[in-house]
Amino acid sequence: MALPSSTRPYTPRPSRRRVLKSGLGMAGLGLGTAGLLSACSATVSTADVSSSGSAGPWTFTDDRGTTVKLDSAPDRVVAYTGTAAALYDFGVTDRIVGVFGPTKLANGKADPMAGNLPVDRLTILGNAYGEFDVAKYAELNPQVLITDMWEKDSLWYVPAASLSKIEKLAPALGITVASEPLTTPLGRVEKLAGLLGADLAATKVTEAKAAFEQAVEQLRTAAKSKGTIKVLAASASADLLYISDPKVYPDLSYYEQLGVSFIEPTNVVGGFFESLSWENAGKYEPDLILLDDRTGTLQPADLTGNATWTALPAVKADQIVGWNSEPRYSYTAIGPIVQGFATALRNAKKVA
Repeated sequence: MALPSSTRPYTPRPSRRRVLKSGLGMAGLGLGTAGLLSACSATVSTADVSSSGSAGPWTFTDDRGTTVKLDSAPDRVVAYTGTAAALYDFGVTDRIVGVFGPTKLANGKADPMAGNLPVDRLTILGNAYGEFDVAKYAELNPQVLITDMWEKDSLWYVPAASLSKIEKLAPALGITVASEPLTTPLGRVEKLAGLLGADLAATKVTEAKAAFEQAVEQLRTAAKSKGTIKVLAASASADLLYISDPKVYPDLSYYEQLGVSFIEPTNVVGGFFESLSWENAGKYEPDLILLDDRTGTLQPADLTGNATWTALPAVKADQIVGWNSEPRYSYTAIGPIVQGFATALRNAKKVA
């Protein structure tokens, strides 16, 4: 799974962890790689949810098939930072008490992953991969823990060594994000937010959804007119350039459904990306690059002295867009990302 965004890719084992956070995950494109909603309508995939947002029995079946049943909607929710930020965008503002994952930068400011969360008012259980303060978690009296899943049945950013202790304190819910079109996790988070009391008919939510759907159509149109443009999603570190497999990332796979033409790596190891040494970074020749812009990954300004990088056609043409392989699954976050990518694709020229 994607490790916390550090200055270099994480490679504990070629698992999604290392993939995402390590800059490996190709995530960062400022575009937020937020994929578009597959036919513009979010679907609630395999898990059934029921009950009102507050009174009465509360039930949610996660993507492991685990069903959590409570007497009423949980008032004390702890979640992975990105998941919490997405729920907050939908209107879940008074139930989140703690978070874990990239939340604050070294300078004390909120990490981009935290979105609009009021991070100074929340208990941070861990800010990096592998960090999770179980004692502090217990003090929060949590009623449910919510996080993403990049690998089958594996709770993102929940340390395996502490999992049994963590699950004894409160039931956990996992939402699958890998190898699913963007519409699936987006629809799941939207549904869960409603069950946690968010007003999904609120103007803020409906306007964000409408803007997202409009952006999706803009991208669909751009993809149709720019079908020859080859897009590469990547993440850069000091030693390696990671080429992401578009089939794995929700946003990228959705972009493909809309007609975007991606370069697919031919030697993917670990299920998420191909690792290229900088001397071999010219293996693929893209017209447009989605470059991981998460905290800790190298950006264009950091690569100006890298001859292989500057020789890439897309770099020469200055056709580089920021990308984040771990976007917040909310219309508020994803709409602008899709719109930005649509604009970049529409303006891109064939250079490779």
